[in-house]
Amino acid sequence: MAAIEKVKVVVLGDSGVGKTSLTYLIAHSKPLLSPGWTVGCSVEVKLHRYKEGTQAQNTFFVEFWDVGGSNNHRNTRNVFYQPTHGIILVHDLTNRKSQVNLQKWLSEILNEGNSNPNYQHIDVDPEQFLGSTQIPILVIGTKYDQAEETQKRNQYRRLASNIAEQCGADEIFVNCHQARSLAPGTSNAVKLTRFFDKVIERRYYSRASPFADKRRPLPPHVLTSTPISGRPPQYLSPRFYHMD
Repeated sequence: MAAIEKVKVVVLGDSGVGKTSLTYLIAHSKPLLSPGWTVGCSVEVKLHRYKEGTQAQNTFFVEFWDVGGSNNHRNTRNVFYQPTHGIILVHDLTNRKSQVNLQKWLSEILNEGNSNPNYQHIDVDPEQFLGSTQIPILVIGTKYDQAEETQKRNQYRRLASNIAEQCGADEIFVNCHQARSLAPGTSNAVKLTRFFDKVIERRYYSRASPFADKRRPLPPHVLTSTPISGRPPQYLSPRFYHMD
């Protein structure tokens, strides 16, 4: 069996927005029945077919690094940020502050976790950082089922659009308790697939980003003939990382 290449997507957002439930839903296509709090970082893995249905089709592992959102670990969680090939920013549609804080999360990871005591007061412009890094970003609003009032739901759609537009990112809205939120063929699933393809494209086929691997593109025979016979043993279960 030929080795399967991988990309690393870091999942960021405030505590309680549903990052763990989201990454589980993406990786396993089913809801997580009993989500817990993430201390440090947990990792889920998904097989993704890059450019499926084309001559360039190939299979990659996508690692989702779900980083705990506690402020207690703000100065040490940068150990989980390198390398970063893609970023998923997660906010709670019923919690406006969690959306506003996405700019802080973006600044933190693009500054490799560096911060100062007045960090929470800094006005962050995502475009300032993305001009040089161009890391693919996806914005996801969770708890869509709880945003019951139409007016409130539309309000949060606009707020999410602002950060997504600044980042040049797609955005999706999900109910992590329902597998159909990311069902194949839905708009959400299409945007998610497009994001994964961008992450893979950026890492393996572009040399413009300082976060990309400096390697030649995979040869054509590799792109069309990589055999898949299941997950290798090291990916049978999620990994957990803790910080003291």
